[in-house]
Amino acid sequence: MPRVFLLSPAHVGGLRAAQLLNPQASFPLARQFRREGLPLGVVFTFLSALYFRGKLAYAQHFTRVETGDVVRVITTNQGLVDPAMIVTPKDLLAFGTVDIDDASEAYRRPLKRDARALSKKTAPDGQVVLLGSIATAKYREVLLECFGSRLVFPKDFVGRGDMSRGGLLLRAVKSGEELEYQTVAGAILHGKRAQKLNTFRQSAGERYN
Repeated sequence: MPRVFLLSPAHVGGLRAAQLLNPQASFPLARQFRREGLPLGVVFTFLSALYFRGKLAYAQHFTRVETGDVVRVITTNQGLVDPAMIVTPKDLLAFGTVDIDDASEAYRRPLKRDARALSKKTAPDGQVVLLGSIATAKYREVLLECFGSRLVFPKDFVGRGDMSRGGLLLRAVKSGEELEYQTVAGAILHGKRAQKLNTFRQSAGERYN
């Protein structure tokens, strides 16, 4: 397995999660979610229409299926999950019962289990691309423990907030140019605020900076 993309999760405690979980919600996505569940990637994209959508679109665009690349989503209580895995309202509620905290065994144990399993399948010179924050220990420490120098992240993430990172990833998909990576080990975790991206228009008519 030459390369793995690891996506940090969407926030499951916000207004959009409440809308999706509302038993009276009548929009099609909520009805389908209640009736039969939805892929995790679809659910998290609804919850985070820019940042997670950008991460998933980027990972899927630059994944080389022919060489065995994979995409996995970090979750609060189930470790690393395929974005195609079907989740239900019960699963989404369960995500909200565990904090993403490096000190939490309920979070750390399944993450370490799955990261170790992936590490055994990843070549010594393979890349594990973290599309998430490295500024806090919540993802960084356990993943470094399992992947070491193979763990990399987009260098242009430094100095950007979530919205800016989402726009950066979507712009990379649009241009077809993959971002430059650097190793997490020894990286500068905080930098000066990055220059704003030029505004561009998505096909759905949304505008992002």
